[in-house]
This record gives sequence, C-alpha cells and structure tokens, in this order.
Amino acid sequence: MPMIDTYRNNIQRNRDELAKLSKDRANESSKIPPLNTKILSANNTISHTKSQSTIQSKLREISNAQKSLAEIDKKIANIDKKIAAKNQELINEEKRFRQEEEKEIKKHALDEKRRIDESTRQLNNMNISLQRQSQIQYSLSREIEILKYVPEKIVVLLFATNPKDTCQLRLDEEVRSIQEVIRKSEYRDSIVFETRWAVRPFDILQAINELNPDIVHFTGHGSKNSELLLENANGNTQYVSKEAITQTIMSSSEKIHFIFFDACFTDEQAISIIKYVDAAIGMTDSISDEGASAFAAQFYSSLGFGFSIKKAFEQAKGILASVSPSEIDIPTLYVREGVNPENFFLVQPNLIKNGLLTNILEADYLEKSIIPHQYLAMKIN
Repeated sequence: MPMIDTYRNNIQRNRDELAKLSKDRANESSKIPPLNTKILSANNTISHTKSQSTIQSKLREISNAQKSLAEIDKKIANIDKKIAAKNQELINEEKRFRQEEEKEIKKHALDEKRRIDESTRQLNNMNISLQRQSQIQYSLSREIEILKYVPEKIVVLLFATNPKDTCQLRLDEEVRSIQEVIRKSEYRDSIVFETRWAVRPFDILQAINELNPDIVHFTGHGSKNSELLLENANGNTQYVSKEAITQTIMSSSEKIHFIFFDACFTDEQAISIIKYVDAAIGMTDSISDEGASAFAAQFYSSLGFGFSIKKAFEQAKGILASVSPSEIDIPTLYVREGVNPENFFLVQPNLIKNGLLTNILEADYLEKSIIPHQYLAMKIN
C-alpha cells in the first residue's frame, strides 16, 4: 500500500478514536449532575432532621457520592490525557500525510512533464511523417496545380461602345494600340484578344457565355452616376447601372478574374464588382482619349511580358504620367480581400513550356512549405 494511503488511514483511525474518547468523556461527565444532586439532597435532609440514624445514613450517602465523583474525575482526567495524546498523534499523521502528498504532487508533475515530452516527440514524428506524405502528394499533383493557377492562354474580352448621341471617342485607336502591344509582347501567344463593338446590354452576357473570358474590358463612356453608356436598338445611349453590370458579371463565368473599366466615372463600378472577381480597375473622374488609350495599352503590354497585376498597373500609370500628368491618379486598382496584387499573375506560359516552373517548385517547395501558386508568385516576381 502506498505510504500516502497508510497516513490517510492512520488519520481516519485517530479521528475515530478521538470521537470514541470524546463520547466516553461525555458519558462520564453525564454522571456528575445526579451525584451532585444526591449530595445536595442529603445535606438538605441533614439540616432538617434531628434523627441521628437519618443523619448517619445521609452522611454515608454523601461519602459514597463523593467517592463516585472522585472516580469520575479520575476517569475524565485519564480520558483527557488520552485525547491530548491522540490529538498530537493526529497532528503528526496529518503532517506526514501532507509531506507525502507533496512528494506525490511533485512525482505526478514530473510524470506529466515526461508524458508531455513524449507526446511532443510523437507529435513531431507525426508532423515529419505528414510532411513527407505532403511532399509525396505534392510531387504527384504539382503539374495539376501549375495548370490550374497558370493558364497557358487567357482570353481578354473588350466591349467598345460609343452611342451616336455622345461625343465620339477614338475607341478604334485604343483597341488598335492594345492589339499592337500584345502582338509585340513576349508571351503574345498566351493572350487571346476578342472585341465586341456597339454593345447593347444583351450583348454582354451573350459574349461572355460564348468566350468564357479571363479578363473583361469595358471602354467607352461613363456617367457621373456610375453608369455605363451602352447602345439601344437605335444606336443611342442606353444607361446601365453598376448594379446591373455587377449582376451580369456575378451570374456569368466563374473564370473571370479581372475587370477593366476604361471609361469615365467608373470607380464605383469597380468597387461594386470586386466582391465577385479578384481585381478591377475603375476611373475616379473623366479621362481623356489619349490618356485612357495609353494607360490601357501599357497595362496589357505589361501583362504580355508576364508581370503581376500590380506591376502592370504601376507601369501603366507611369506611361499615363508621361502622356497626361494631371490624370495620373484617375485610374484606381482594387483587389478582393485576401488577394495580393503583387502575387497575382495572369500570364506565365513560358514557365510551363520550358519546364522551369516545375524545376522551381520541385527544388524549393519542400523547404518553403507553401502552396505552389503562392510560391510561384513570389519566386517569379
């Protein structure tokens, strides 16, 4: 039996014995009042009688009662002595119990520390094993991840609208500039550029369903009420609210990653649409033909050289600063929460073609412990 249990049993035994001694003392003490009463009654009788025989009888009763009281006092004293000894014994046992309990607590703490250390060791071994499994899984799936996050081709769908009853813009010049810079870019074969002209509201969803684009570009007029100016059946202005455009994009292809509003006063359009796409550009004010064309052309040129959305936007603003310095703050880039524009790439085809991306991921993924498309964004940039 553990010593702590022995001490615990001893404490309980001492308490039981103390309880019995207290009970015995109470029993002896209960005998005192009747004897005192008997002595008092005998003394009272003696004081009221002249009979010698009665007096002698009562004196004997008093003597006997006094003897009994003396014996009771002796027994109570003996019991009190035992109680005192037993209390000291109980104190000693409780002290030993506390000391042993402290030893047990320390022992349990040490055992718990050893258990935690062992659990930590086992968990570390499990994490190592899981990491190895993850490495194996990554080796099997990296090509799928590459193809998923870095498309070989992206489709840019441009909607150009200039109603007859609005001032005429040189949209053909803007489109020609964009097509030319894409053709001159390093990864021109990775960008499919499609256009739709004289766009009516119905044409937007129809074209998106046909082409399933990655980028949707609106160029033309915008109103101060954050509306796009499309065309009606007569070729005149058809105002389309930002809510209508947002609903159209939201209900169309999930492949759309980026929206470019290259029209005046489309900042609110971009803010509204960002809940449903990764990034969008809008204009906070009116912008000139020359400025809009230069900005858009440089943006797509930068994408065509494999730069991130953020870098393409900054380079486009650099060109705008040269062409129209007063308009440099009009284009604004917005990204959805959780998207880092510096790590957001739309064109990276040469990496797959040359096998470079696979080599990068294979060499560094195990050390970096991050998912492939995130590391790709950091590695390339």
